[in-house]
Amino acid sequence: MDSHGQDEQRVVWTVVDTGIGPLMLAATREGLVNVVFHATDPVRDRALERLAARLGTEPVEDPDAPLLAEAVRQVEAYLAGGRRTFDLPLDWSLISGFNRQVLRELASGVPYGTVVGYGDLAGRVGQPGGAQAVGAAMGANPLPVVVPCHRVVESDGGIGGFGGGLETKRRLLALEGVLPEPLF
Repeated sequence: MDSHGQDEQRVVWTVVDTGIGPLMLAATREGLVNVVFHATDPVRDRALERLAARLGTEPVEDPDAPLLAEAVRQVEAYLAGGRRTFDLPLDWSLISGFNRQVLRELASGVPYGTVVGYGDLAGRVGQPGGAQAVGAAMGANPLPVVVPCHRVVESDGGIGGFGGGLETKRRLLALEGVLPEPLF
């Protein structure tokens, strides 16, 4: 508790080495709040600075924090092909408005092994013609992998963009059986 009798915000984080590179996972008491691709030291440090500024507290490395440890277990199981859904509380505080609405629809309405077009997803949230805005929401996703922005593709069959890089998107879609595994 802080001096005003309120629960102090606590942010815990860890970095996990995975087949798609190091991922930084961060959580609050509310749930998983951030997943960051390519979490080398400089990328991790910038992400931690952004979290501190946005959430008002310094993140603490604590891989054994129960919610964070469970998130790591589930992400590792997913990436190993042993899990198709995530059963984690999510803290949506880093995203708001239209972007949050789109990401919530994505998380609940686009299951493992399927894809959706940017325009189709826009239509699902009542914004037909909002494909570019959906693309911006995907780029702002603070919870990639868990909120599966890799499942959003172009209507013409193109793979679209991806904050984790196109090779990572291809690997995630191959893991889910949407694309063939790379030959080498």
